[in-house]
Amino acid sequence: MTPHESATAAARDPEYVVRTGAMRTLAVMTARRQLRYGDRVVVRTDRGTEFGVVLCEATSAAVQQLEEPLGGQIVRQMSPDDEAQWTAQQAKSDADLQLCRSRVIQLGLAMEVIDVERLLGDERVIFYFIAENRVDFRGLVRELTRDIKSRIELRQVGVRDEAKLLADFGDCGKPICCATHLSKMPPVTMRMAKLQKSTLDPSKISGRCGRLKCCLRYEFDTYEEWHRQLPTVGSRIVTADGTATVLAQELMAQQLLIQTADDRRILIAADQVLSVTRRGGKAPGRSEAD
Repeated sequence: MTPHESATAAARDPEYVVRTGAMRTLAVMTARRQLRYGDRVVVRTDRGTEFGVVLCEATSAAVQQLEEPLGGQIVRQMSPDDEAQWTAQQAKSDADLQLCRSRVIQLGLAMEVIDVERLLGDERVIFYFIAENRVDFRGLVRELTRDIKSRIELRQVGVRDEAKLLADFGDCGKPICCATHLSKMPPVTMRMAKLQKSTLDPSKISGRCGRLKCCLRYEFDTYEEWHRQLPTVGSRIVTADGTATVLAQELMAQQLLIQTADDRRILIAADQVLSVTRRGGKAPGRSEAD
């Protein structure tokens, strides 16, 4: 690096990954000073001035993990005055929510308002709602603008987003993943549950949103790789004791339940398979999706 390039790099404003808003949106933002993980900051985004939390430096490795990160500017660290304003705004939330819900009933709109968010300085008030179909809420926006005297935004969200806004803890006893570390919602299928030999009871494999738990996806790639490495169910194999048919895979134990030529059912380690003479069927539940 030349002296000029070194000076340019030193003069460049540092960048950080910042989490903002009720939907915990991730953005890459510049700052005028060095910050640390967990610092609460006032930021400027496309929505307006709002609060955020610094997660990490925006290194190339960190940014690659984000799905279309937004941009923005870190204005300053939160001051005691900012904290007081934040507390005051939160005190208005219940009244805002009740007001919006009453207006929805008056206008006969087929929607359920689930949460509200105020930006710093009341630049904008955002109401989140769920609905089965599209809703013409222009009349509702006019009513709320007159009542609240601020810019109003209504945002329709899905059931997973509803859980992110409202839910607290999952069955595991920890805060729900979508409200803590998940930056995107990957698809989850019944095949993932079947391959991991999870219970198929919907009440036990469904999250707070009512959909299949996101954690079913965490170890799926590993299970998928183990499944590919082992002979599939129905395969004909050769072991030191002769030929056999694969009845089931025990992926975590790297074992196979087999039926021998003399009709014995035994468990063997995967490395006891000398060869596969005929491949069996496909993986369980391949076409079954959430």
